[in-house]
Amino acid sequence: MAKHLLTFVLTLGVVFAAAPAHADWVPSDGHKMHFPQLPDPNGWDVDVTTDTVYDDFLCSETGPIEDIHFWASWMQDLVGQISWIDVSLHGDVPAGADPDPLITYSHPDSVMYSDPNTLWSQRFLPGQFILAPGGIGDQGWLAPSFNPPQWNRPDHQEFFQINIPQIDNPFIQQKDTVYWLGIHIGVENASTMIGWKTTLDHWNDDATYVYSGWQELIDPLSGESLDMAFVITPEPTSLALLALGGVMMLRRTR
Repeated sequence: MAKHLLTFVLTLGVVFAAAPAHADWVPSDGHKMHFPQLPDPNGWDVDVTTDTVYDDFLCSETGPIEDIHFWASWMQDLVGQISWIDVSLHGDVPAGADPDPLITYSHPDSVMYSDPNTLWSQRFLPGQFILAPGGIGDQGWLAPSFNPPQWNRPDHQEFFQINIPQIDNPFIQQKDTVYWLGIHIGVENASTMIGWKTTLDHWNDDATYVYSGWQELIDPLSGESLDMAFVITPEPTSLALLALGGVMMLRRTR
């Protein structure tokens, strides 16, 4: 009996190891940041086709960042094709630490491209990310780096969850450290644009972008702070739990 049970557990382990990881994030999957910043179905989608947008998070678990999930929408629901997604991680300049006295808020210590201070960056191509349904709501479109900023509300209804389920050369984050996540997306057709969705789950300072220096991301109607919808998840534990359960069952048969 014990021999057959051990063979069964080992066989299941091989199957689980060979199977693709569950890509879509759900709350039961957990997180390794301060808390998940979930999408506001009636919020804004901030243009990340034109420029990079950044938001900060507090690491809650030391280890590799192997899964990143965020939410997005297409402007006016004109669904296009994503050519690539650029993702980056940056250190933190705390509020009040910038040498410019006019910049009183926190922001990344580097920009995504060609900056030696960038901690990590990678371009993900089709096949390396997965789009899943996100939901429906009365959403606005915001392009803050235009002069003047452009916005429209209502603009679109549908939003998606974009999942990067496996990163081969992950950044190793350290617990209780503040990092900034940067997102920039390329699309095939210039007539379509995609935006990173905002959240009601605010943490620390506003999201930021660069336009003649660092700028806070602000709701153009209410003047309130805007943060972005994303979650960084822990490493999968299904196989470890399966193996532990198998060992406990094996012990009971002896």
